[in-house]
Amino acid sequence: MGHSQQDKAASHDRVVRVAAARFREAGLDGPAVAELMQEAGLTHGGFYRHFRSREDLVAEAVEHMRTQFEHGMAAAAENGFTGLINQYLTEAHRDSPATGCAVVAVGGDVARSGERARAAYTHQVELYLELIGELIGEPVGGVGGTADPAARQRAVTTLSTMVGAMLIARAVNSSELSQEFLDTVRGHLTGQAGERPA
Repeated sequence: MGHSQQDKAASHDRVVRVAAARFREAGLDGPAVAELMQEAGLTHGGFYRHFRSREDLVAEAVEHMRTQFEHGMAAAAENGFTGLINQYLTEAHRDSPATGCAVVAVGGDVARSGERARAAYTHQVELYLELIGELIGEPVGGVGGTADPAARQRAVTTLSTMVGAMLIARAVNSSELSQEFLDTVRGHLTGQAGERPA
């Protein structure tokens, strides 16, 4: 790859990284293209050298979120199921949407996005379900797969509970209620009611 192609690829990646973080913070419709390009150190006019449309950028940003998720969850999974829950349902995660879980941050927006973004999001949800299944020692398989349906139901319930608790904890304007959701759901899922992670 020539020097100018390398520069273009690096610029492209920078825009995708910036967009992924900003979309998690403000939603997929939040930041304007001009803002994203400026934050990436590029001009608004250069956008179409990198992307055919805003929808292409959204799709690539969601795909990037999935890649980040894979790395982050691998680290969390080293401490087992309880480690995953204790890392997910924290004040740090609640207060840092730009670096947090895309499933909770952009779920509502992805539902109104194009097929490529929805496919990347769906893949991330499936990865979460597989990870939860592995951590509880019950392979969950894909939708309609041959794995134990009860195991898949447990993984779906766990993921839904985690995401729902984080969504509410971020949305309410009461710090006490927010903390109550994090503590209660973390305790419920780990069997350690009310304990905060160390």
